[in-house]
Amino acid sequence: MESFDGNAVLPRLAPRRRWTQVFPDLLQGFENLRQRKLRSLLTMLGMIFGVAAVVSMLSIGAGAQKQVMAYIEQLGVHNLIVEAKEATDDQSYQKIRRISPGLTFQDLRVIRTNVSGIAESTARKRFAPSKMIPKPGQDIPMVYGVSPVYRGIGSLHVVEGRFFDEGETEHAAPVCVLGEGAKANLFGPKEAVGQYVKAGDQWFHVIGVVGPQLTAESNLPGLPAQDMNNLIYVPLYSAIYRLADVNSGRKDEIDGVYLRLADGVDSVAVADLVRGILNASHHNGGDFSVIVPAELLAEQKRTESIFSMVMVAIASISLLVGGIGIMNIMLASILERTHEIGVRRAIGARQRDIIRQFLMEAILISFVGGLIGIGFGFGLSRLIAWLAGWSTIVTANSILLAFLVSVSVGLVFGIYPARKAARLDPVEALRYE
Repeated sequence: MESFDGNAVLPRLAPRRRWTQVFPDLLQGFENLRQRKLRSLLTMLGMIFGVAAVVSMLSIGAGAQKQVMAYIEQLGVHNLIVEAKEATDDQSYQKIRRISPGLTFQDLRVIRTNVSGIAESTARKRFAPSKMIPKPGQDIPMVYGVSPVYRGIGSLHVVEGRFFDEGETEHAAPVCVLGEGAKANLFGPKEAVGQYVKAGDQWFHVIGVVGPQLTAESNLPGLPAQDMNNLIYVPLYSAIYRLADVNSGRKDEIDGVYLRLADGVDSVAVADLVRGILNASHHNGGDFSVIVPAELLAEQKRTESIFSMVMVAIASISLLVGGIGIMNIMLASILERTHEIGVRRAIGARQRDIIRQFLMEAILISFVGGLIGIGFGFGLSRLIAWLAGWSTIVTANSILLAFLVSVSVGLVFGIYPARKAARLDPVEALRYE
């Protein structure tokens, strides 16, 4: 009959024993924190504010970046935009005109002929009327002269009436479609379709209203800041023949070109080709810019990643301070509980039991502080959005990141005090008063 080998069983039981000891250590940790409520709360403050800072700062960054990226996506990842850089004074105008004719219909025709993969295209002529009837409640809307295909290129959704057609464009019909902001600006809550709008000296019949458009809060590279809702769309030739600009003497024939590319076409390669064509006809005058929304979108994603890392690094300083506070309190706790540690060692507690006990308390402080900090950070982001009018988004990733960092800080800064407590001499600890 085989003999029972106790030494062979004990190693297999040891891991289970360590796991079953975790729950009593948790209860003891909670009890120790409960007995020192004020000190525990003050220790948690660093973690609370650190986690709240991470959550709220990341929510501000995520909100701002999402708004910009949504605006870029609205421009169309399959689109290219050519913007004219028009002169603001006669001297600059004359200097540019010596080498470049400016952006023209001829440029658009050459691009259409020589660039493959263009599904739709339109020129744009923009006007800023000095007066308008009805009188706007706020800023005077900008007038965009475009072709009917701009409705698809610009992702416009007609919510009332209709958009103008090719026949109205060819005949320079005096019709217009209002942006959501322009409609509210000119007519308020009243019905707009069927009414008339006077831009400068020309009356236009309102035939439609488009839905809201996203607007960038700041200039994107190559794109001027423009309230995309406070616009009036008119047929391209209506804008050219019916509207007179006081500065038309130094304006390009057209001031913008929109190109929609077919699916699968490399927008960056097409943009390089378009730049080459325009540089040749403009003699490298530098009086235009080619905007590639797909390129802008990729750049904004890289910027968002860098911004998030910077925000986390800044906010983590608060977590670092909180971790130092945990270490300080745990070291002070060792002095207060030296006799208790001696008693535990005397009745059989090992060094790893003491380490686990103090680590558990440090992790509990950071855990509870992290939970409170998440709630505080969520409320802070909502308060900032309400007071400043900013868009804030609290993401699951920001919550998870802040929480994991807070618990990790508690673990790291709790190791030294726990090891110090475990290394106390039991005899000296029992004699300590």
